[in-house]
Amino acid sequence: MRTNAFVVYGGAALAALLAGALLALGGGASPLQAGAALWEGMFGSAYAIGSSLNTAAALGLIATGFTVAHRAGLVNVGGEGQLCAGGIAAAFAGVSLPDATPTLVALPLVLLVAFAAGGAWAAIAAWLKVSRGTSEVITTLLLNFVGLAMVLLVVHEEGLLRQPVTSSQTLPQSEPLIEGARLPLLGLEGSPATIAFLIAAVAAVAVAVLLRRTATGTRLTAVGHSVTAAARLGLPVRRLQFWSLTSAGGLAGMAGGALVATTPFVLAESFSSGYGFAGLVVGLLARGSLAAVAGVALLFGLLASGGMNLQLAAGVPASSVQIVQSLLTIFIAGAVILRRTS
Repeated sequence: MRTNAFVVYGGAALAALLAGALLALGGGASPLQAGAALWEGMFGSAYAIGSSLNTAAALGLIATGFTVAHRAGLVNVGGEGQLCAGGIAAAFAGVSLPDATPTLVALPLVLLVAFAAGGAWAAIAAWLKVSRGTSEVITTLLLNFVGLAMVLLVVHEEGLLRQPVTSSQTLPQSEPLIEGARLPLLGLEGSPATIAFLIAAVAAVAVAVLLRRTATGTRLTAVGHSVTAAARLGLPVRRLQFWSLTSAGGLAGMAGGALVATTPFVLAESFSSGYGFAGLVVGLLARGSLAAVAGVALLFGLLASGGMNLQLAAGVPASSVQIVQSLLTIFIAGAVILRRTS
């Protein structure tokens, strides 16, 4: 089984790399030149590595939440909307607290508010699922667009979160969070990496223990395998489904809070950069393994940093990295399907 898994993932990665080489050639650069630029962007400086860790933290939190819902047989595709809800809530809290609020009070409060907002956003879809039987795939997907629209609303309306307009060049974004609500740096010289990576790691370990070592994890697994069998055993299926999807939204919301609490410490209309959708892909590729979530999230974080340098140094569009990520997902999914059918 391990050999088969290695072949599946290794073959998919190789196919994606070959596709990336073709994209580089199409962009007018040699594959070696593009590869060197990508490597430099991923590992060439402490700043690049720190940026990768921050991105990986957000993706890891979203994918960890996806894993919780997936264990109960639910597919949460609403990470983007839940992340937006968490970001909005974190921004409101972070700019409303008194300036003198200490970090030990302000930062946990901001992250908890973000978790609660993301969970509340997911609870809408969870309630529709357990009470009306509405597909959570459809409802969470549609709520993404509502969440994105909410971000646009609050950063453009002065009565909500938009910073005071002092000139025509004032950007539509919130005021900066107070000092105490900002995530501390890890302390690596020249690196923007914050403790968000540690928070994501702790969350992943906690969820792994929950799913593997507790009765709740066993019940979620039973529901995920068969709702009918779980109900006949007397398990509270609806309650388990509701809280699993709500918890998934909470972790995605916390990712949004972490993004707002990272440089430049504001809520802007493009603050998420599609992390919610990328986190979904990370969760799908990890296939229920929290260890794989960490690895895939870190890989995607590194690719995101490398893509920026790819365009600057080699002239290859940074979107090529996203194409390679998408192809990697498709190749792995296709290989898994073929393996199962054969």
